Amino acid sequence: MIILCKNCNYIFETEVKFCSQCGQAVVKNVSSTKLKKVATIIGFYVAMLVYMLLVYYVETTFPNNLEAEIIVVIGFACIVMGFASFDLKPVLQLYNNKAIKFKHIVFAVITPVVTSFVVYFFIGFINSLVADGASVNYFQEYLYLDYPLFWATFFIALMPAIIEELAFRGVLFNALKEVTTTRLTIIATAFLFAVIHFSIFSFLWIFPFGLLLGFLRSRYNTLWLGMIIHFIHNFIILMIDYYNFYNY
Repeated sequence: MIILCKNCNYIFETEVKFCSQCGQAVVKNVSSTKLKKVATIIGFYVAMLVYMLLVYYVETTFPNNLEAEIIVVIGFACIVMGFASFDLKPVLQLYNNKAIKFKHIVFAVITPVVTSFVVYFFIGFINSLVADGASVNYFQEYLYLDYPLFWATFFIALMPAIIEELAFRGVLFNALKEVTTTRLTIIATAFLFAVIHFSIFSFLWIFPFGLLLGFLRSRYNTLWLGMIIHFIHNFIILMIDYYNFYNY
């Protein structure tokens, strides 16, 4: 680490708050700060990739296992909160709702109604072309449990809205905006958000969906709008699956 006193240009190789030569406050070299942010970004994404591989292993080794699913969710939350703790204050500021007005809430409620139906039928159309009509029913995956709709809502709608928004529009967004422009930050977080789902077809809608969430986070400096949209979007798709399961 290199710290430079801007007053007398004396260089310190260890972290100090005041210059021992002139007594003025000193600041870290900008390049050192950016390198730490880059390291955080790389470390975060590597952690996500390793986590997704572990998720695949757990799901294939322990299918239809509630304890395994809970461990997976807790593991994701611990990784995200661990990275968030490195620079906690800016993350906590994203839960401020002072900039949110009624019209923003209306937008956050109406938008996922549109996106969920568009995505559901778009993915259904793609599946009909390439997979002989086969598709995943998210509700059906939890029929092995008592109260399947409750657990499906918890794992499919609620937890992703909370943890994924903190991860990509919170931790990753904060780190990226320190080393690049806001526009590139929105694009990069949306891209990584889509890639981490490991689905070529899903990328077609998750990427633009991530662009929307990133724009809202940047414009209003809050995670609440993204969390609301994310939750309602996933919940509506789940409810469509619920309806289809019992009516077709």
